Amino acid sequence: MFNLQINFNFLLFFIGIMGIVLNRKSLILILMSLELTLLSLNLNFVCFSVFLDDIIGQIFALLVLAVAAAESAIGLAIFILHYRVRGDISVGNTPSLRY
Repeated sequence: MFNLQINFNFLLFFIGIMGIVLNRKSLILILMSLELTLLSLNLNFVCFSVFLDDIIGQIFALLVLAVAAAESAIGLAIFILHYRVRGDISVGNTPSLRY
């Protein structure tokens, strides 16, 4: 059962990393892929914490969740600013984010 959980966590992490690497056009998909990697990392921390009978992994997962919430709020603020200035959500032909 534990081996299946580790494989599932690795699969979620790999899908998130491939979403970031392969998709450089849409800002929403990049943010969703980043959130998927952070949540799969949290699931891995909790799984190892239960397996090792230690609470440190669960505390660290809560800290990562707080950082992920702040990251998503800042990312969505940047997304709204980008949409207001450019008029689209595509970041493929934007040379820099300086305005």
